[in-house]
Amino acid sequence: MTPLPNAWTLDPDTLAEAVALRHELHRCPEVSGAEHETAKRIASRMRAFGAEVATGLGGTGVAAVFGAGDRTLMIRAELDALPILEAEGPEYRSEVDGVGHLCGHDGHMAILFAVASALSRHAPATRVVLLFQPAEETGAGARAVLEDPKFAALRPDMAIAALAALSRDVPTEDPRFRLATVTHARLGVPSFGISPGEAELQVTLRTLLNAEMEALEAEARGLIATMGAEFAPVITVHDPFSHSVNAPAATALLERATQGLPRVKGAIPMRPSEDFGLFGTEIPAAMLFLGSGTDHPELHNPDFDFPDALIPIGAEIFLRGIAVFSASKTDKMS
Repeated sequence: MTPLPNAWTLDPDTLAEAVALRHELHRCPEVSGAEHETAKRIASRMRAFGAEVATGLGGTGVAAVFGAGDRTLMIRAELDALPILEAEGPEYRSEVDGVGHLCGHDGHMAILFAVASALSRHAPATRVVLLFQPAEETGAGARAVLEDPKFAALRPDMAIAALAALSRDVPTEDPRFRLATVTHARLGVPSFGISPGEAELQVTLRTLLNAEMEALEAEARGLIATMGAEFAPVITVHDPFSHSVNAPAATALLERATQGLPRVKGAIPMRPSEDFGLFGTEIPAAMLFLGSGTDHPELHNPDFDFPDALIPIGAEIFLRGIAVFSASKTDKMS
């Protein structure tokens, strides 16, 4: 196992500050594209750690740069919350009506806060970019960051991220998985004896890989054209997400960074949308699951609350990843 500098030890005070930050962010959630105050809070804390800070990435994104070198590792967290009313819960529950951090992004930011605290005490032997990305929930954020000219100066050689999820022990799912879910239907206005003049149907299409999505979308368009030809249907596409496939080099880095930690035996591809995959189209990238247990509320549920106990675990994994990346002379993690 690659050793960590003693200065990277996550002491109780650092972890207490990280937890306090998560609770602060949890109280003041902001939806995708409107994460202005969240970004200010993060940028302020990163500057206090002495990081070189870039703001306004892809809209409201924040990047904090630590260390130096000819190779760069990027670790991503997310700024945005969900437009979902939070259930009655902790004393730090959302103070914004109809918006809540029910996706764990407050926890991801707290993890990178702990990482930044460690890096501020002992500079890494490589360049590290901590990216706080906007608009992950709509699928627009990663693309906006990649297309932002300011990102060129930050461009990493590898990217990693983490997601809190239920721990499950199940066999790998068939990569040909396809699913179409009707999420909304409207037939004109409520009335008796009158045929609706218009109708709206919203359907979410899910596949594991982009090629399968292209085929499924083509089938859906063909079905609409056949069944609705006389109604002149209008088709629009919202919140498209690319598939997220872990690159071998980035996976190897995370394998070494998680060495010795408990692991779930089975593996299942993630069905929820995640725009981190776009980074993987341009650089080696990988995402890992941080298990939140077998009985914790699932992501996007009104009662989901990121477990504070995951903050030191996630931060240590990322710090180990930085150490592995620093020690490696190439992108191949031997």
